[in-house]
Parts: sequence; C-alpha cells; structure tokens
Amino acid sequence: RIAACVVPVIVVCVVVVHPMNTLTHVYISYNAGTMNTVTEPEPARLATLDDDRVSQLAEMFRLMGDPTRLRIILDCLTGPRSVGEIAGRLGLSSSLVSHHLRLLRAARVMRGRRHGKQVHYGVADEHIGRVFLDMLDHVVEPADHDVS
Repeated sequence: RIAACVVPVIVVCVVVVHPMNTLTHVYISYNAGTMNTVTEPEPARLATLDDDRVSQLAEMFRLMGDPTRLRIILDCLTGPRSVGEIAGRLGLSSSLVSHHLRLLRAARVMRGRRHGKQVHYGVADEHIGRVFLDMLDHVVEPADHDVS
C-alpha cells in the first residue's frame, strides 16, 4: 500500500507499508529542475538495532569494501556470470574469484545458481543491487551539493 501527500514546498511524502508492516518514508523534492529523493527509515526500526546487527552490517560493508570483491559485485550487477566470465572480464585468476565469491556468498551478498555444469553468480537480491547503484549515483554527483 502506498499513500502520498503533497506538502507546500513542492515536497511529496510517500509512505510505503512493506509486507512486514514496517514503514519507509520517501521524500521527493523538486528543486531547480532536479528531482531529489531521500528515504528515511522508520525510527523504531533503527532503535531495534542491537550490537549483533550492527556488527553484521559492519562486516558486510567491510567485505564489500575490498576493491577486488567490489569489482566482482559490480560486474555481476547486470546479470549472473560464471567464475570464468568474471575472471576473464576483470583480469583475475579463477581461483581468486572463487575465493572472493565464497566470502560474498557466506555474507549473503552474492548467490550462485547452477546452469548445467556451471554456476552463475549474481547479487543476492534487489537490496544489494540498490545499495551499489545508490552509492554509484552518490559518487558521480557533484561535490558541491551540500553547500547551504
């Protein structure tokens, strides 16, 4: 279910109710011909983050922060690939790619699906893909956007 409300300063607030009854507020603002979207998680959801969840999250970001693993993930954003394809495209050895994929699969960042004799690897779900696409957008946007 999605409910939208328009606020006077040309800001649209969309409240999304997820299947698990968690709320996400998405604010879309129109400013000088550009569209800005900011997603704010439900405060109660953040308040329930215990030390174990924070540690899991930190470990996941640590794994994804390795340049070789990052290149592997980015290579698989457009679709599943075999170890040989990934190795060839990135100029890495198959054993190194396999090692990194094992770590990424254990962290639920990547998953493998068997196609005949080969396993093709892709991002585990749309959440992972969105994280990387959002971060790519952030990296390429102009640096002066935070000046008041």
